[in-house]
Amino acid sequence: MPALPVRLDRGARDPLGAQLSGQVRDLVSRGTLRRGDRLPSTRALAADLGVARSVAEQAYDQLVAEGWLTARRGAGTYVAADAVPRPAPGPRRAAGPGSGLVRLSTGEPWIDPRHRAGWRRAWREVSATTPPRGYDDPCGLPALRAALAERLARTRGLVVDADEVVVTAGTTAGFRDLLVVLPAGPVGIEDPGYRAAVATAHAAGRAVVDLPAEARHDEAALRGLAAAYVTPAHQHPLGRVMPADDRRALLAASRATRAVVVEDDYDSELRYDVAPVPALAALGRDRVAYLGSASKSAPPGLRVGWLVPPPELLDDVVRQRAVVHDVAAWPTQRALLTLLRDGWLDAVLRTARRVYAERAARVAAVLAPHAEPAATSAGMYSTWLLPQEAALSARDAARRAGFDLPLLSDLCRTAEDTGVVVGFGGVDDAELDRALAAIRAGLGG
Repeated sequence: MPALPVRLDRGARDPLGAQLSGQVRDLVSRGTLRRGDRLPSTRALAADLGVARSVAEQAYDQLVAEGWLTARRGAGTYVAADAVPRPAPGPRRAAGPGSGLVRLSTGEPWIDPRHRAGWRRAWREVSATTPPRGYDDPCGLPALRAALAERLARTRGLVVDADEVVVTAGTTAGFRDLLVVLPAGPVGIEDPGYRAAVATAHAAGRAVVDLPAEARHDEAALRGLAAAYVTPAHQHPLGRVMPADDRRALLAASRATRAVVVEDDYDSELRYDVAPVPALAALGRDRVAYLGSASKSAPPGLRVGWLVPPPELLDDVVRQRAVVHDVAAWPTQRALLTLLRDGWLDAVLRTARRVYAERAARVAAVLAPHAEPAATSAGMYSTWLLPQEAALSARDAARRAGFDLPLLSDLCRTAEDTGVVVGFGGVDDAELDRALAAIRAGLGG
């Protein structure tokens, strides 16, 4: 195979793998590489460019995932049949009513297209399975609860029986289940923090008390609260991992005040810098209500999650769900069972972690000269601290390019943090590049 006409710049801000994938993408778009053309092997390409083979492998993996290339086992890598020459697409428009913008969302995942076959297989099994008669078990399918209990022990260090796991229609649904059975009193929620949690608490008639996101929550902070809602593995949106001493202090305060700690473990499996820290619930099973969701590894529209209440609240939660028939849809539960059984979620997370790590580096290359990272990047977004004037300038520039860039201040209630929150899971690489170019221009870069 002839060498590819690409050139890598080691002095550039973009990582070498991103440069290579971008240039190959351009070669296909311009028609220099045509459908069915065979590309050099990663070994040959790396030798020709004078880079590590992992750089070429990363670029090829990314382009295969995007559909530009196709890998044939034992035969090589080729331009995909449907990767016809075409101009770069304009920004994909968000489905949100009236926005007309692609949102750089902190909660929308990237799912490798190579995993579509497993997704389709799960739904074929649903269609071939006889649904249960009448209403489901209020806790969810027993087989799914057993699979989730095994997964929690394996990935989060949380050892529970299947009977202690409650399948929900997502994180906020699980939070609502808890709010109904908690004693009277307000709920403490991190500030800045997850807006849906605040809205869910208000809808349940609960007052909300702001808990400073990066402070230690001691007995004084929890006194008078029915519960404290926290994101200890990856604080949303600042990104901090709750230190061990703060975790112990929070559990001690919970035992002293009887306030239940609600742990939203929304993206703990998406760390790509270090191994995920164990769940807080693993340290204080008696005081922590654990919330998890498949929305960061499966399409969020699947609407399925899980709740592990403290033992003292489990029976109340089950009774309440039985009365109101508050059960996640049976087809969704059955599909998730297949996805877990076949290892689909694990495979999706493995590929997503690689993509997110590369995208986080690209975001950092653009933002680091202008802003301070709120924490080490992890998951599908990174938060950057900026003066509000600069944050607004970046947001406005992104909007002119067709993107909705979230402001950190929009996630604050009484906190005064300012900056931007750059989500990179719900866009493709070309969109991310355009968004970052606009943000760089808005910041004067």
